Amino acid sequence: MILTVTLNTALDLTYAVPALVPHTSHRVGEVTERPGGKGVNVARVLSALGHDTVITGFAGGTNGAVLRELLAALPHRPTDALVTVAGNTRRTLAVVDGSSGDTTQLNEPGPHIGPDEWASLLRTYGELLTGAEAVALCGSLPPGIHVGAYAELIRLARSAGVPVLLDTAGEPLRRGIAARPDVVKPNADELARLTGAREPLRATRDARRRGARSVVASLGPEGLLAVTPDGVWRAAPPSAVRGNPTGAGDSAVAGLLSALADGLDWPDRLARAVALSTATVMATAAGEFDRADYEDLLARVTVEPHAPAA
Repeated sequence: MILTVTLNTALDLTYAVPALVPHTSHRVGEVTERPGGKGVNVARVLSALGHDTVITGFAGGTNGAVLRELLAALPHRPTDALVTVAGNTRRTLAVVDGSSGDTTQLNEPGPHIGPDEWASLLRTYGELLTGAEAVALCGSLPPGIHVGAYAELIRLARSAGVPVLLDTAGEPLRRGIAARPDVVKPNADELARLTGAREPLRATRDARRRGARSVVASLGPEGLLAVTPDGVWRAAPPSAVRGNPTGAGDSAVAGLLSALADGLDWPDRLARAVALSTATVMATAAGEFDRADYEDLLARVTVEPHAPAA
């Protein structure tokens, strides 16, 4: 079983408009509603790939009830182990501009989490770790959760002997990486804020020296850069693609976890991650992927040694 943790789950709304023009009214052509939050997105992709997947985190209020209903209706359904809270799960709104293909994202902060609710999450998490092959800790922290929450969860996973991947930003990333996760997956901007370096290889190596066993940096349409104990690799899609990047990073995390669970080496992990993230960008619906596109891309992703490991 692969466990994903989403402390700040979301009800994702997507509006499609012919063209997004500031300071004007818009007629929405299509509305879609999905269960969201980074770890939820990761779990959906893992389940679609055939992995036994469990989601934990927080869900509450009307939005949380809708999120859980949508999860239960998925054709490839991860197991719902979310902890119920008093507050209302946040919404995120993505507005897709049909003329350019660009997406504008608006994210609510999330419900306030009390001490008893955090303690309930820790109990659930500890129980789930006993059956986990790997765990992903993903996304932002809701109000009320201490900034070292991911570091605490990483230490618990390490004590249980479960490989742990961290995908977050800002101070939670800084605190979390010091707890020595097996993998962190920042994007270029998150890396720069963490390390102060803009050059990808320098920043990725610096991030690894801060405690992570391996660092996989997302470079957007250019693919991934990985600094690991076994070497340094660049992985890139066969060609640039246009589309909606919403969920592409989460698909990359799912690819890394899926390949880890399947016992693949680093080049094959990176190829799977890039193929999944690129297929997600190409998909009509945000955060989805077409299996045929994924399999075609997987055969054509380029993975090359980049430099000796630092």
